[in-house]
Amino acid sequence: MPHEFLSDFISKLEDAGELVRISAPVDAALELAVITDRISKSPGGGPALIFENVKNCSIPVITNVLGSHARLCLALGVDSLDQASVAMDRLLNREFQGGWLDALKMTALMTPPNRFAPRLIKTAACQQVVKIGRDVNLWDLPIPRCWPDESHPVLTAAQTITSHPLSGAVHFGWHPLQVVGSKELLPHWHRFHDGYRHWQAAVRERKQLPVAISLGGDPLLTLMAAAPFPGGTDRRLFGGFLRGGSLDHVVGRSVELNVPAGAEIILEGYIDHMAAPVAASPIACHSGCYSLPDELPVIHVTAITHRANPILPVIMTGRPPSENSWISLALDRLFLPLTRRLIPEVIDWHRPCAGAGRNLLFVSMLKESPLQARRVLNALWGLGHFGQSKIIVIVDADVRVHKEEDVWFAVGAHAHPDRDYVFNHGPVSMDDHATPTRGVGCNLGIDATRKFSEESHSRSWPADLQHSDELIRKVIDRWQELGLPKSWASTLEIF
Repeated sequence: MPHEFLSDFISKLEDAGELVRISAPVDAALELAVITDRISKSPGGGPALIFENVKNCSIPVITNVLGSHARLCLALGVDSLDQASVAMDRLLNREFQGGWLDALKMTALMTPPNRFAPRLIKTAACQQVVKIGRDVNLWDLPIPRCWPDESHPVLTAAQTITSHPLSGAVHFGWHPLQVVGSKELLPHWHRFHDGYRHWQAAVRERKQLPVAISLGGDPLLTLMAAAPFPGGTDRRLFGGFLRGGSLDHVVGRSVELNVPAGAEIILEGYIDHMAAPVAASPIACHSGCYSLPDELPVIHVTAITHRANPILPVIMTGRPPSENSWISLALDRLFLPLTRRLIPEVIDWHRPCAGAGRNLLFVSMLKESPLQARRVLNALWGLGHFGQSKIIVIVDADVRVHKEEDVWFAVGAHAHPDRDYVFNHGPVSMDDHATPTRGVGCNLGIDATRKFSEESHSRSWPADLQHSDELIRKVIDRWQELGLPKSWASTLEIF
């Protein structure tokens, strides 16, 4: 059942023991972030936190909303993320008979009336309070400054909504927004983002670009905005699928954009096509480092609307593990079935937490022909978001990619650097500070699969050391009889 409002989900978290309320006064400058960062690195991700008494502000803040497996499952209405993956697979089988391209663009969901298509309503809770003109003041919101070298507060859990000035295509993206004045924001996007492309198109067409920013509402909106769809895809349709029904929208009060009706807070404004970009100071990145200086456009905020008693959501950006790590995990599970349609050999994948959601990708595949792993590598590099992984390791189908030591064992045992390390030069993540030129660099692919003779390997390939499943079961059954601690039996896993 979808959560119409963030408060609905908060009630569910409290019932499940997944939420802690902090009533003591907390400063939004750094102190709130330190508390959240420590909690998010607890085993299992820690609980969600509501800061009820943020200094100098009457609006509470909620953090770490999706920062655990349990809370992700509550948001998705499933018992496990694998169950969500199965649901996605069934949707693709039922809805997309036209082939993988239709599935990739979710074109079957774009034909109204469809249960997943966004629905426009006349009135909404997100507009219970409306502030326009001189009443607009971003400093009234408890927007945190999370790290010492951030010169300004940053909205980290906002979805930015823009529309292409010519095609009308709607972009619903997840980008940090730096507050640089009482009515000014800097969107930290780059040339690979649709919002950036819409801005550039507005400059060429000499038109102002309307912008709306949504905060709160159904927590699944975060997954919707972060989903790695190709440019031009209406992510609201994916949001409808995740929620199991249409996402209600209402027309903004000062811009001609439709905004989520159940949001806690909506910011509305525009980018002046004639104004030059301004220098943006560093902010925290998902990589665990500060961003590099950049030139960004200014969003001039013309209206703030919100519920009568809003809560500001914050996603603590920092070195993994963090809430971002859990969001990446959920997206990996949801998009595995789609990737299998594009690359049928793929069995499973895993992005280790240490890779900050982008630097490392482990993929298992069913290998049936020589150099098939190279084809999988090239296909993955062509998939945009996942293709920006700095290091991709390909292993055989029997290697458990979620057991990172098993993957690195396969690299050590099966990969010869001179033959099996593949370098791919081209576009890379714009946030990768290690590249000499921003956005241009090199990715590494490691073929850690067992080799066929046709792959320049004329020697015989040895069999792995492995006991039979029958013998392992027999020993597990006798474990208590042998007088050994029960916890040690976990080392005898049956694959």
